Amino acid sequence: MADIAELERLRWELRQDCVDIIMAGGGGHIGGDMSIMDALLVLYANHLNVTPETAGDPNRDRFILSKGHAMEAYYAVLCNRGFLDLADVKARFSTFGSPYIGHPNNKLPGIEMNSGSLGHGLPVAVGMALAARMDGRPYRTYVFLGDGELAEGSVWEGAMSGGSYALDNLCALVDRNRLQISGPTEDVMRQDPQQERWAAFGWNVISIPGNDLAALDAAFTLAQKAKGRPTVIIANTTKGYGSPVMEDKANWHHKLPSAEEYAHISADFKARREAERHA
Repeated sequence: MADIAELERLRWELRQDCVDIIMAGGGGHIGGDMSIMDALLVLYANHLNVTPETAGDPNRDRFILSKGHAMEAYYAVLCNRGFLDLADVKARFSTFGSPYIGHPNNKLPGIEMNSGSLGHGLPVAVGMALAARMDGRPYRTYVFLGDGELAEGSVWEGAMSGGSYALDNLCALVDRNRLQISGPTEDVMRQDPQQERWAAFGWNVISIPGNDLAALDAAFTLAQKAKGRPTVIIANTTKGYGSPVMEDKANWHHKLPSAEEYAHISADFKARREAERHA
């Protein structure tokens, strides 16, 4: 288990790794990478029961990145946890014939499912969680979705099934940064239906500030304690979190920073890392 102070410093290093991967590959979904990085880091550091050595263990926890376009953040975390080699990822990301593509590739260590066709992750996660119950296995299943992805009907079919089967070994997280490539994901002037919608399908709902590491850590712990129903964590995040160059801007959904933008972003990460080191 990593303490929050350690993770506070690490999250800026991993953001830098993520941006470096994007620069090396000539592009990536940088905005969503930044919003979901903290949840990925906390899950893998403190809650997900899987390591490079146990990646084939039938009792390992399962994780699906349903918003598969946030792959560069996932690469950074997988490298940090020892599943992949960072130098190799940087050298070969998005090159011809490389296994390091822009969405999850289950030929790589630690990746359970090819994803990125939005709306598929939750239904598959329901199947994994149901299989664990039927096989009498102790593993938990986690799935991360984007808020734009919730427009897919298959998400709500999965939500209905997860609630109907009372899958308390299933935890979904919604990266609610409120932006997608075409603009806002919801009308912020009306009453938010997110929590009520999931609750109507029989889910335990936890809403948190999604770039707060302590809040994420506590939410995953609460999800593990919930009985008789699956849990959804609505992580209220900021797209492009970590640098004003990117934050809360829809045009940073997929982008290659210019040299000047890269320098500003890197300086922002360094300043935040130094601030945490002296906190």
